Amino acid sequence: MKVLLDLDLCQGHGTCVEEAPEVFALDEKRSKAVVKTGSPEPGQYGAVRAAVRFCPTRALSIIEGEVTTSRNEEK
Repeated sequence: MKVLLDLDLCQGHGTCVEEAPEVFALDEKRSKAVVKTGSPEPGQYGAVRAAVRFCPTRALSIIEGEVTTSRNEEK
């Protein structure tokens, strides 16, 4: 699973932080969410799915399945 956050849509409501505080944080200066870990542990999947489902602006999304890193991302 990979977590994606669209900062253009995020309004800093903090619902994601309430649902999955180990994965999300709130940058109070910018009033935006921050993804602490883009690839959460399997035990966090349920909380991440809830955060995506309850985000009032639909700023969060997930990519299911195994996530691999391309060579360009490694540099």
